[in-house]
Amino acid sequence: MARRIISTSKAAKPPPTYSQAVKAAGLVFVSGTSPADPETGQFKGETIQEQTRQCLTNIKAILEAAGSSMDKIVNATFVLANEEDFAGMNEEWVRWFPQDPPARSGAKLPMRIAGLRISISVIAEA
Repeated sequence: MARRIISTSKAAKPPPTYSQAVKAAGLVFVSGTSPADPETGQFKGETIQEQTRQCLTNIKAILEAAGSSMDKIVNATFVLANEEDFAGMNEEWVRWFPQDPPARSGAKLPMRIAGLRISISVIAEA
């Protein structure tokens, strides 16, 4: 399978330094995805639950553009601005992955970006 760049207007546009996703080797590698609204480019939601939902909504659109889906996610990495948001992020997470969730790891955002509480990247089967 040749390496293919994945892009969709149904998810937030990334900066010019990286692609929304790359499809290669039977997998889809989705870059760190913010809670930005695809139409306005502005972060959507003030709570961690709202921002987690928007990140996952964007990821869903990217995976669909790649011919994949949320149930094919095998690994996820989330980056939080504030560690106290962990419980709230998990509250929304279990709505999306009620059983057989993907493997997952997390980290704390190394810098402050105004309004950004979370970013999520995933790897899914193509």
